[in-house]
Amino acid sequence: MPASPDAPTQLPAIDGWWDHDDAGVPHLIGGKCPQCGTYVFPPRANNCPNPACDSDVLDAVALSRRGTVWSYTENRYAPPPPYPSPDPFEPFAVAAVELADEGLIVLGKVAEGTLAADLKVGMEVELTTMTLYTDDDGTERVTYAWEIAK
Repeated sequence: MPASPDAPTQLPAIDGWWDHDDAGVPHLIGGKCPQCGTYVFPPRANNCPNPACDSDVLDAVALSRRGTVWSYTENRYAPPPPYPSPDPFEPFAVAAVELADEGLIVLGKVAEGTLAADLKVGMEVELTTMTLYTDDDGTERVTYAWEIAK
């Protein structure tokens, strides 16, 4: 079904950190060292983070969509300018999630409506997307987020 002509334009808040597969399901994009198998997020094209590896190549790969909460906190204060913030500001949870297959820990916002009191270490979460903010041109800037797995 085509988007409504009145629907706002949506663009990633940060290009290249996540994408959708052919079915429209979001996934993070990471880097993987072809020499030692080490993963990295956010993605980059070179400089393997493994100190025992001398590879200067990282391949772009889709990362796991699911993981477990490794740690979490709640942001209760609006960021200072120049960082965008909704007005009025609403507290939000942030989770460090250990990805299921890679063992990599990825930090991200938790979907709206979920606060720190709703989370527990070891809880299973999955990737989703959400509007981070709307810019001055009316474009919704979208980011990845974690939500409690169904």
